[in-house]
Amino acid sequence: MNTKKTIEESIQIKQRILADEYILSLIASATEMIVTCLETGGKVLWCGNGGSAADSQHLAAELSGRFYLDRKALHSEALHLNGSYLTAAANDYGFDQVFARAIEAKGKMGDVLVVMSTSGKSKNILNAIDQANEMGLKIIALTGEAGIKDDKRTNANIRIPSTTTPRIQECHMLIGHIICEEVEKKLFAK
Repeated sequence: MNTKKTIEESIQIKQRILADEYILSLIASATEMIVTCLETGGKVLWCGNGGSAADSQHLAAELSGRFYLDRKALHSEALHLNGSYLTAAANDYGFDQVFARAIEAKGKMGDVLVVMSTSGKSKNILNAIDQANEMGLKIIALTGEAGIKDDKRTNANIRIPSTTTPRIQECHMLIGHIICEEVEKKLFAK
């Protein structure tokens, strides 16, 4: 069993993030985008596949429900939660289009799309980014080291310095929780 090795690897990646001023600035920028969006009546849409879908759902709930503070609910939702829509859109248009079509239906200029993808290469995620750009949404991407290389496609492209899926996902949740905590503080702390 390599329990200690796994924990050490997770810590090392987080230490790399902690020492990377660029990544820290992207986290701050992502937080400000979400704060501005919510202050102006917008919503935060989340998407991901597999474990990243679960993480998207978790983080959307942190904003729509509560994180630390007992406060007003915020409009934040994961795009994969309507199973009937998801299967109908996948059947009619292909799985590559499920998030793009949901954004077309739910998104508006000024909203924020948060995409979570360890690879950053999933076609449905890339199509979601394209649709969001076309409609004027702000885009935050959480990927792994090999993720989206074209920073012009997103407003904050946060690449975790790892190629190991579980370690990337652990860092996505850490960053997501940081963003949720800071958003809540900026909007509601007195």
